[in-house]
Amino acid sequence: MKIGILSIQGDTRENEMAVECALQEMNLDGKAMPVKTAKEIDCVDALVLPGGESTTIGTMCQEDGLLGIIKDKIDSGMPVLGICAGLVLLSGAVSDKVTGMTQQPLLQALDVTLERNSFGRQIYSFEKEISLDAIGIPRFNGVFIRAPTISEAKNTEILSRIDQNITAVKKDKIIATAFHPELAGDTSVHKYFIGLI
Repeated sequence: MKIGILSIQGDTRENEMAVECALQEMNLDGKAMPVKTAKEIDCVDALVLPGGESTTIGTMCQEDGLLGIIKDKIDSGMPVLGICAGLVLLSGAVSDKVTGMTQQPLLQALDVTLERNSFGRQIYSFEKEISLDAIGIPRFNGVFIRAPTISEAKNTEILSRIDQNITAVKKDKIIATAFHPELAGDTSVHKYFIGLI
C-alpha cells in the first residue's frame, strides 16, 4: 500500500510520520511517500493534501498539470485526506475574511463553501478538544492554525463543529479537516483514512 503526501509546499514531513506511525499501529504493510509529479501521484493508493498555503499549492499544481490528475483519481475512488489548505483545495468555493471571494485554483471535489483564515491570523492559532463521533473518534485534540471553516456543506457528512463553524467533513472516501491531525500526537484520523483504502 502506497500513501502519497503531496509535497509541493506545507507540512509534508509531519504527515509522512503520522502515516508511518498509523500503518505500524494498524500492523499494515505500506509506506508513506512524498509525491510531486503526475507519475508519482498515479502510483499511490491514497493521497494526503497537507496544510500549507492553499493558493501556492493550488497554483503550483495547476501549473504542473496535477489538478486534473488528482481530480481524476478522486473521481475514480482514491481516498484523500485534505488538511487545512488541503480542505481549501478540495472545496468548491472559497472566500477570504479580508479580500472576499477568491479565484484560486480548486479541485471542487467537495460541494462546500468555506472561509480561509476564519479564526484569524497565525497568532490566533489554538488547540481545542473536538469530537468526531461519526467516524468513531469521540475525543481528538484539534490543532487549528490559520484554519478555514466551512459555512455551507451539501452532499457531505459533517464530522465536527466548533460552535456553528464546520471544521471537518466526509464524502465517500474524502476526509477533510480544518485542523491539523498530524500535529495532535494521535493517529486516529490517519488510521481512519488508511482504513478507507
